[in-house]
Amino acid sequence: MQSPQAPRWQRLWREAVRDAGELLGLLGLEPAALGLSAEAARQFPLRVPRGFVSRMRRGDPDDPLLRQVLPVDAEMQPVPGFSLDAVGDGAATAGDGVIRKYNGRALLVATGSCAINCRYCFRRHFPYAEQTASASGWEAALERIGADTGIEEVILSGGDPLSLSDAKLAALTDGLRGMPHVRRLRIHSRLPVVLPERVDDGLLGWLESLPWPVAVVLHANHANEFDGSVDAALARLRGTGATLLNQAVLLRGVNDSVEALAALSTRGFDAGVVPYYLHQLDRVQGAAHFEVDDARARALHAALAARLSGYLVPKLVREVAGDPGKRPL
Repeated sequence: MQSPQAPRWQRLWREAVRDAGELLGLLGLEPAALGLSAEAARQFPLRVPRGFVSRMRRGDPDDPLLRQVLPVDAEMQPVPGFSLDAVGDGAATAGDGVIRKYNGRALLVATGSCAINCRYCFRRHFPYAEQTASASGWEAALERIGADTGIEEVILSGGDPLSLSDAKLAALTDGLRGMPHVRRLRIHSRLPVVLPERVDDGLLGWLESLPWPVAVVLHANHANEFDGSVDAALARLRGTGATLLNQAVLLRGVNDSVEALAALSTRGFDAGVVPYYLHQLDRVQGAAHFEVDDARARALHAALAARLSGYLVPKLVREVAGDPGKRPL
């Protein structure tokens, strides 16, 4: 019997660009001038869906979307203060993929897979092989959440939880249904932005079946990440009743101007997404070249608040290991 065909989004994911030379060729750029690093790509492989590549500007080596994914020599330069675990995930993880940092919330590292590898990722060195909740078929993670009645909100993270199949997601949430102390579900995902085809009928059916209020926290850093396909995917997500929020990272050379931040907030809101957080860079090894200093970050945030309505201004925060929540700046 013929096996069922994989969903379209999975086929597109498999066709993602994984070679820096190919990526630059698609954009009409010469590799020699961009400081490419084969070692950085070996340690943290390049992966970018072709639909996301199509939103990059041809011939522009400083394109803000390209900068987020291109492995460069700067990643290999050691910088004091930048570590393998920038936010203290290791100390807060019990070995079953459950991270318990904040009151009332448990974060599940649902998978180590992503549709796109962002060079500034704070989990680029995370030991996914030992710390993924899905490794045991959710059993250990569900046991921990079930035993801790102080957990009101479960956060699906990763990697990217929407890189899992609908069946695996359903198995997880079926296991949560019998826990009366769980009152909310939050999903952290970049897929609706970088691979909007993931928002298909199967995913929507799963979301509509859930018994809890759902927040989908997206991750877009620049207005150019939105296009018609993303708008359509987000409209379908909103149609399930989910609340859509966006968290961005302040990145040098990507969005470190008032104009770029204002465009990100307004373009996202036009697509039905409320700005939530603007994170200062987590100081993970390999990402120092993206850092914007705190004084400039505060000045940019103040200028953004002076320009936009309050609901369009995300909170400027930093995650500090051991803090009971995100630290406002």
